[in-house]
Amino acid sequence: MTLTNQNIEQLLQLCKSGDQQAQMEVYNRYYKAMYNTAFRIVKDSFEAEDIMQDSFLTAFTKLDSLKEIKTFGSWLKRIVINNSIYHYKKNTKYNDVPLEDVLYKVEDHSGIIEDHGFTNLKANQILDTMKLLKDNYRMGLTLHLIEGYDYEEICDIMNITNANCRTLISRAKDSLRKKLTPLAL
Repeated sequence: MTLTNQNIEQLLQLCKSGDQQAQMEVYNRYYKAMYNTAFRIVKDSFEAEDIMQDSFLTAFTKLDSLKEIKTFGSWLKRIVINNSIYHYKKNTKYNDVPLEDVLYKVEDHSGIIEDHGFTNLKANQILDTMKLLKDNYRMGLTLHLIEGYDYEEICDIMNITNANCRTLISRAKDSLRKKLTPLAL
């Protein structure tokens, strides 16, 4: 049986024994989703790629600590998200943004949408508008709406209380809704 025909449990058993072909097969199955997850958080393709590869290395070296092999995908995604948040916070801690960049972005993505209702909005428009939200709003909405984490998991990831999490998500949705609503002249 070739590696491409094996299920993930069989592949992970081979990975535990150091089989590099099995590791490559697991990588090929998951890398696109993990890259997209990292990219949505760090907003830089090169950094997202580095984070994704580091996360795979971490996963393969700590594979013995995985209690339930069936949860490998979510376990790997959690590693990617934690690494992405760590890198994002580390890189944005002292970044200054020139005023021209802020003004340029606001002018280009004002959120004004021609006579279309919310049902006709394209996903890219929403994702572009999400980039204009405050960092914690964008991160919270990404984890909740795109990645599908519940409030409890978001609390753990972002290191906030349940009440703060619910408030943050509510305010983030409100802010996104306001940015997407056409301005009435």
